[in-house]
Amino acid sequence: MDLLDFDPNELYFQQEDSEEVQQLILKAGGAYESGAAELPLLQAFVRSPESLNVLVALNRFYYYQHRLSEALLISEKALRIITARLQFPEDWQTLQLNHISNAPKDQLSWVRLYLFTLKSIGFLKMRLYEMEPSKAIFEKLVALDREDRIGARALLELVNQKIQE
Repeated sequence: MDLLDFDPNELYFQQEDSEEVQQLILKAGGAYESGAAELPLLQAFVRSPESLNVLVALNRFYYYQHRLSEALLISEKALRIITARLQFPEDWQTLQLNHISNAPKDQLSWVRLYLFTLKSIGFLKMRLYEMEPSKAIFEKLVALDREDRIGARALLELVNQKIQE
């Protein structure tokens, strides 16, 4: 299965949030430079804790603020939501190629989102110097994505270098 060969008919950011949540996300976007973006993002999260739009906005906010532990928590929550939607195993370590291969074609954009979210978790763990868990994630991604469409191979090499230093 080619992870680039899919029809992006349903992407997470096309999911409708309430008008209030959308306005809070927009307000946060406008308040970033003044340092006041976190409150509207948290208000949006309280109103819609399962919204991937909110979670992605929160993740980006925390990442760009160098608050990597918070970004990691948000990425992990997003992965749980995507996992449930795809009916993948709760533990990513037990995910096999057949789970991906057997996913309905109309859910391939969600499979890609799952893999990129897992990659994000591995990257954040690497940045937090949690090298062994990061390595395990990148190894899993490389095993699942032999064409390296997700781009985990270079990150695995980087983690291996850091572990050997």
